[in-house]
Amino acid sequence: MQVNSPIGLPVAEPQGYFVVMSDLDSPLPLTARFSASLQVFLLGTVDFDSALRLQERLRDEVSQRRDRLGGLFICEHPPVVTIGREGSQTHLRRDVSEFKKLGIDIRWLNRGGGAWMQSPGQIAVYPIVPLQRLGLGLSEYRQRLELAALDVCRELRVAAHRIDEEPGIFCSLGQLATVGVAVRSGVTTHGLTLNVSPDLSLLRTACPNSRDLRPTSLQAVRQRLTAIPKVRESLIRNLTERLGYEQSHLYTGIPGLKRTTRRVFVGEPEELRPFK
Repeated sequence: MQVNSPIGLPVAEPQGYFVVMSDLDSPLPLTARFSASLQVFLLGTVDFDSALRLQERLRDEVSQRRDRLGGLFICEHPPVVTIGREGSQTHLRRDVSEFKKLGIDIRWLNRGGGAWMQSPGQIAVYPIVPLQRLGLGLSEYRQRLELAALDVCRELRVAAHRIDEEPGIFCSLGQLATVGVAVRSGVTTHGLTLNVSPDLSLLRTACPNSRDLRPTSLQAVRQRLTAIPKVRESLIRNLTERLGYEQSHLYTGIPGLKRTTRRVFVGEPEELRPFK
């Protein structure tokens, strides 16, 4: 069954089951040779905790290298609330108990940014890169993530912009992308999310910025179907260029990982629907 947005276009419907990843002791396919390439991993739909463990593993591996090799995880998540250093429980539009009743977890993170609802139809992008070896400071790195998202918007003919002191990408209808970064041992984790075709009533149960600008999506702005694969390809290409990589290698998943299913969310979130 399709779920329609307020403008009548189908959005990514919350399904009863989502793919999660296990067996995270499998080796990541990184070259042992000196490399200046970006390794891109398409994970599909993966639960947030598994994606976080993958980021931490790759961060530890990249931090022990002496070259410019970096990684990029691209995925979608089952509904989950993540709250960064600038966020608080007051940024949630519903009581924590209501999220728990729907099987929606809440995760407190040591990343920049505020409270985000992450869900299907939203691309999550996690670059794991050595900032100093790329010649980047934290502020410039965050700006380059935003510029890559703006490049995508420009290719789709969506008018969007940055706001000083407010991480993310914005347009006339609200916030299209969030940005929040963590750095340890000189290597980044977390990154950005870009709203392509999510259920906006679900996203709006959390306020992701300090200006109370509500989340919107590329599909809502364009008022036409917007395919995840097309946006994902543009995002990978523009991020690779903006981060200064001349070469990238694409992996459709991670060899050796077992995939299982877990029931995390069932039906439409009627309790959360009043927020339009």
